[in-house]
Amino acid sequence: MDKDFVLNSESGRYTEKSYRRNSAHMLPVTDYLSDLPEAAAKTDFVEVQFKNTRKGYYRNVNGLQLEKGMTVAVEGNPGHDVGEVTLVGQLVILQMRKCRIDVENFEARAIYRIATEADIKRAEEAHALEHETMIRARKIAKDMQLEMKIGDVEYQGDGGKAIFYYIADGRVDFRQLIKVYAETFRIRIEMKQIGARQEAGRIGGTGPCGRELCCSTWMTRFSSVGTGAARLQNLSPNPQKLAGQCAKLKCCLNYEIPTYEEAVAKLPDRRIPLETMTSTYYVFATDPLQGTLTYSTDQRQAVNLEIISAERAKAIIEMNRRGEKPNSLGGVHTTIEGSEIGYANVVGQDDLNRFDRRRTHADRPNRPRNDRNQRPYDRRR
Repeated sequence: MDKDFVLNSESGRYTEKSYRRNSAHMLPVTDYLSDLPEAAAKTDFVEVQFKNTRKGYYRNVNGLQLEKGMTVAVEGNPGHDVGEVTLVGQLVILQMRKCRIDVENFEARAIYRIATEADIKRAEEAHALEHETMIRARKIAKDMQLEMKIGDVEYQGDGGKAIFYYIADGRVDFRQLIKVYAETFRIRIEMKQIGARQEAGRIGGTGPCGRELCCSTWMTRFSSVGTGAARLQNLSPNPQKLAGQCAKLKCCLNYEIPTYEEAVAKLPDRRIPLETMTSTYYVFATDPLQGTLTYSTDQRQAVNLEIISAERAKAIIEMNRRGEKPNSLGGVHTTIEGSEIGYANVVGQDDLNRFDRRRTHADRPNRPRNDRNQRPYDRRR
């Protein structure tokens, strides 16, 4: 066996360069209950992860002493597969319920054994064929003029079956395609459609932040991202800035939503105007993190802007309810062009080349000209 795959027979673990060493580093889950012995005895369900984001839940029918990171051979359909244990104990039940799996009626396949060197070697031989198979599969689908793209191919641990992950905008009739694949590759074929987010998670890449994509490194599950997340954070609705590698809204838009929701809850109602002795003010903009509101004397445009704190706005609202009106808002008076609003270029919209613009006629030095009805002044005369 290759020295990169060395099995420790006592612990069932492999060295750092272990089988599918990159497979279990995507979509991991922190087992915060692993130190509790009573938590491991709660259930015999075990979460096993395979290539990239594919996971499954199996039963430890043989009572093996399994820990996170062990490589095991599990029951396949048909044959067997080889994967890495990512969760054991009570947390597996919580994950299954989170994935909307009926724990009571779920028919889980069995875990056969801790993977042996023969299992690992056979699995590696099968997985070595994945890239070549994907290239040939794409060519076959293109020759058949099917509106689909083969994004990835994953072989089962015993090499008898392969999952073809494809992306398509609409419904695809691939019955004839499966027959061609079976005749070409001589294996059992399974077609599985994935979305743009799943494709990005499987392929990986680097985001505009300079780090690896969250969906291919640490995210535990895919969550839907709506445009409301951008509006809540006062981000510019620019699709080019808000879209990720998958051409969908970035998953990181959801990260700070709880913080913004908590901050927005501390602000007064935007619909309530503020009455002073001189005029009526309406909410023009808010800054939830700083806890300030910008008020305007016009509902549709910025006129006589003033920035006040949320506490001051609530105090004026309470005064208005009692029939009292302050002389002024008592805030910072500013204008749209001013810098007192606290503008921040959070989405990189500023043009760094703004000083490289072509010089216009107004920028050029004045030159003497003749009458407007004559041709321009000629210095040669």
